[in-house]
Amino acid sequence: MESLVKSLGLDNSPEWCSLWVLDCRNMKRIPSLDGLRAISVSLVLIGHLARAGYTPDFLKVYAASGVRMFFVISGYLITTILLREHARTSTIDLREFYIRRAYRILPAAAVFMLFATVAYWHELRWIDIGAMFLYLINYDGGEPWMIGHLWSLGVEEQFYFIWPSALKMFYRHRVGLLLGAVVVGPIFSTVCYHFKVPGGGYTYFPATAGNLAIGCLLAIYSSRVPEIRPWMMFLMMLAVILIPYYPANTPVRTLVELFLLWPLMNCCMAGILLHVVRTPYRILNLPPVVWLGRVSYSLYLWQQPFFFAPRGRPTYWLLFGVGLACLSYYLVEQPVLRLREKRAVAHTTKAAMAED
Repeated sequence: MESLVKSLGLDNSPEWCSLWVLDCRNMKRIPSLDGLRAISVSLVLIGHLARAGYTPDFLKVYAASGVRMFFVISGYLITTILLREHARTSTIDLREFYIRRAYRILPAAAVFMLFATVAYWHELRWIDIGAMFLYLINYDGGEPWMIGHLWSLGVEEQFYFIWPSALKMFYRHRVGLLLGAVVVGPIFSTVCYHFKVPGGGYTYFPATAGNLAIGCLLAIYSSRVPEIRPWMMFLMMLAVILIPYYPANTPVRTLVELFLLWPLMNCCMAGILLHVVRTPYRILNLPPVVWLGRVSYSLYLWQQPFFFAPRGRPTYWLLFGVGLACLSYYLVEQPVLRLREKRAVAHTTKAAMAED
C-alpha cells in the first residue's frame, strides 16, 4: 500500500477523489480507483433514474450509497495528501492545498451553477442562488430539485475548510478528532430527528462528518490493516447492498440505523476501497470503466437536471445531460487541470531550487 501511495502524482479525477503528491515527475494512478469512482457515480445515476421513473423504484436507495462511497474515498485520499506532506515537511501548506482544490473543483462547478441560474431563474430564490455559489446548499432545506445534489459539494468544501487546518493544529490528536466525528454524527442526527429536521439533518456537515472520518482513519491506519480475504470482501459488499433497505420506520429502528448500520456501512466501504487498491480487479481497470470514473465529477454535476428530472421527460433528455457532462470534462476540467499541472511543476521546481 505504501509503495502505491509513494508513486502517486496528480490525479485529474473528481475533486473528492483526487490525490496530489509533490513529486510531479512520477505521476501514476491508484489501480481500481477510477473504477470505484465509476461504480459510485453509477449508483447515484441509478438511484436518480429510479426517482424519475426510468428504472425500478426499489433502486432509488442507492443514490445515497453512491454519495457515501464518494465521501469515504474523499476522506481517504485527502488525508493521504496531508499526511504525506506533513511527513515530508513537518507542516501543511494550507495556501497551496486550497489553490490546488480551487483549480480542481471550482471551474467545472461554476459553469454548472451559471447554467442552473440562467436556465431555472424563475424557480430559484435568491437564497438558493447565494447558497449554491457559497457552497452552503446543504443548509438550504428548501433548495429546488435541479440543484439539490450540490449539497454534497457543500459538505466537501466544508470538509476541506475544516480538516486540513484541524490536522495541522492538532496533528498529535488526529485520531481522537476523527473518532469524535464518528461519535458525534449519530448524536447530531438523533437531535435533528427529535426536532423534526427532515432526514435527520443528513445534509448538514456534522451529520456526514463521520462518513468522511472513516475514510480519514483508513488513510492513517491502512498500512496496519491485515489482508482482506475474498469472503470478507463478499460480506462487506453484501452489507453495502442490503443496509440501505433497512426499514428505519420507528424511533428504535432509527437509532439502530444511525448508531450501528450506517457506521458499519461506512466501514465496509472503507474495507472495499482498501481491498480494490491492494488487489486490483481487471473489471475496475477496463478502459470504459476508467473513463467513466474520470468523467464522474462532471457527470455528477450535470446529471441532476436530466437524470433526476420529474417523470415524463423523453429518453433523449438523459443523453443531453451526458453530452453536457462530456463537454464539461473535455472543455473545462481538462484544460484547467493542465494549467494546474504546469503550475505544480513550476512550484516544485522553485521549491527544490530554494532548498538547494
